[in-house]
Amino acid sequence: MQSPFNGIRSVTLAAAAILAAGTAAYAHHGWSWTEDGFFELKGRITAIYIGNPHATLDVDAEGEAWRVEMAPPSRTIAAGFTEEVAKVGDEVTAIGNRSLDEKEKRMKAVRIIVGGKTYDVYPDRVPPA
Repeated sequence: MQSPFNGIRSVTLAAAAILAAGTAAYAHHGWSWTEDGFFELKGRITAIYIGNPHATLDVDAEGEAWRVEMAPPSRTIAAGFTEEVAKVGDEVTAIGNRSLDEKEKRMKAVRIIVGGKTYDVYPDRVPPA
């Protein structure tokens, strides 16, 4: 006969695994890896990705390769930014928060400007004008 504690232990382990996965996802999707102040990056797009977990742009800024993370695809597309509005070689300005690790050429953008058009992928976080 199986002990009733085995069932409780299984449920407890499953709950712990779900909590750990949720915590990792929250940390990934949060802003804790970024600096507080706003950062502006200007350069040329070298790659565009609209997909999970976040849309991204790879940008050549004065010879340095940067990764610009945007919002999840649904939010990025809702802001009007799709693969059709920009292409490799276009000039881009990204405004947002750069990585706390200064060696890492990575930022999380709240606003993208391409071809004179502005896309606020996190409108609630856009710096005041």
